[in-house]
Amino acid sequence: MMSLRLMRFGAKGQPAYRVVVIDSKKPRESKAKAIIGSYNPLTDPAEVKIDLEKAKYWLDRGAKPSPTVKSLLAKLQKAAPKA
Repeated sequence: MMSLRLMRFGAKGQPAYRVVVIDSKKPRESKAKAIIGSYNPLTDPAEVKIDLEKAKYWLDRGAKPSPTVKSLLAKLQKAAPKA
């Protein structure tokens, strides 16, 4: 089963994360199927960039978001302008 979750990168003490699509049974640092965004918690406010179209594509195909990615997507959808 595929999942949307965070993959850590960055220097020691300077974490940054990529939002990736990956097999749920693989370790955090494994090769991802797709990178759909990034998350930097150290900036004020935290910087979140996620391609919502790509996220929707993978969610429609059965990928499950982790709790953190789920909350990030909810924040982005709330902040997104209504078309």
